[in-house]
Amino acid sequence: MRFLLNLSFRYKVPLWGSLLIVGTAAIISSTLLLRSYEELKSDLLRDASNQGRTMATTLFPAMLHDQVWRAYEIIKAPLGRESGKSPGQAESFVVLDRPGHVYVSTDPENLPMLAEFRHLSPEFATLTETITRPGGETRVLEPDGSDHLFVTTAIHEEQAHLGTLVQIYSKKVLQSRFRKSAGQAALIAVLVIVLLLPIGWYWGQRTAVPLVRLTERMEELGRRLPEDLSPELYDYQDELGRLYRAYNRTLQQLREKAQIESQMIHSERLAAIGKLTAGIAHEINNPLLGMLTALNTLRHHGESGPRTLKTLTLVERGLIQIKDTVGALLVEAKVKSRDLSPQDMEDVRTLIEPQAREKGVSLRWDSQLNAPLPLPSTSVRQVLINLLLNAIQASGPGGEVAVTITTIDTTLSMVVVNGGQMLTDMQTAHLFEPFANVDERGHGLGLWVCYQIVRQLGGDIAVESEMRDGLGRTSFKVTLPVGAPQ
Repeated sequence: MRFLLNLSFRYKVPLWGSLLIVGTAAIISSTLLLRSYEELKSDLLRDASNQGRTMATTLFPAMLHDQVWRAYEIIKAPLGRESGKSPGQAESFVVLDRPGHVYVSTDPENLPMLAEFRHLSPEFATLTETITRPGGETRVLEPDGSDHLFVTTAIHEEQAHLGTLVQIYSKKVLQSRFRKSAGQAALIAVLVIVLLLPIGWYWGQRTAVPLVRLTERMEELGRRLPEDLSPELYDYQDELGRLYRAYNRTLQQLREKAQIESQMIHSERLAAIGKLTAGIAHEINNPLLGMLTALNTLRHHGESGPRTLKTLTLVERGLIQIKDTVGALLVEAKVKSRDLSPQDMEDVRTLIEPQAREKGVSLRWDSQLNAPLPLPSTSVRQVLINLLLNAIQASGPGGEVAVTITTIDTTLSMVVVNGGQMLTDMQTAHLFEPFANVDERGHGLGLWVCYQIVRQLGGDIAVESEMRDGLGRTSFKVTLPVGAPQ
């Protein structure tokens, strides 16, 4: 029983509904059968009573004049007529005299004349007292455990009591007639079950399945925010329908709350990073200015050859790029830089190619920048360098990194494509956040720096990651409006 109670509503509701239908049909059928049996019994006994009174009236003169043969003919007549073949006819008749001896019977072998009735069988012994009792009424006797029914009618006229007529009926008569009624009742019960059971099972499922779905969703709340429940699953206006809609509203509120909390955490995180970068930039800028001043002094007042001067120029450009990159991290900073030129792209290629060879990555370069553009060279170079370094790291040995630089109308487009592991949706969503590095070997600031610089330049940076030929492919695309404020 406990097992049935612990079943899922998906099975319990239809099962209990089906059992209720079957049980109801069984009870109704049993009640109808019992009533039918009682009606058959009542009809049989009514006919027997009418027949007994008629025969008792006819037997009185025969017994009064001791006409035994006449009495025999009277009780034998119903069995000899065609009506005697009826299923409701008596099995035998016996006439008892007043002391309780057999006066005459239709079964002389088992009920011989002059035999004392009580000694013929145990069930006759239990009936003798009632049978021989004076009275004019007709009695119906049904001894416990007996296979027969007895209908007794007194043979008397006025105050003269001569004996008793006993009609013996086999219960098989009732059973044969009852079987027909039972078959009809069983057929009706089967039809009811066949018609109602599918309907009950359907509505049980219709009610239980939404409850099961709701339970599954509620269990997921502890791990993640599940999907909304489809209104089509249960679109009625009852309590279950209102519970569905309340659940969806609660889930929407939880999503909004989670989004607000995520935004707050993100904002607090960026604010903390902003304060940190401002402090770091301030501390870096001071020694950088001193180093640049020292280089300038060395160039103008030192004794240096052409190679030394070239080296000093490269070092100076590198320090200036570091200074401008650090300044780009400050929202309030306005980085001053010369316009972007084709030579800047070649400088980036020159810096990156050794890194690619060291990592065993092939670099495919396609730059269509043929003229200077009014964009800060230092910032654009820094964005491209960071993207390339990340792409080389993600590709791994034997991989390939492709770079495409184009100008379309008033827009500079830089696309960096690399192979390697495909990024998940979760990784893509947080890729440009600080310290959200995919590779544990990185610090997680490179892409964030790119994002900050691109947004300051009024541009956009997007990422796509997909599977192609069984391999991951990730593409970063930077678009910058030409003539962006510097």
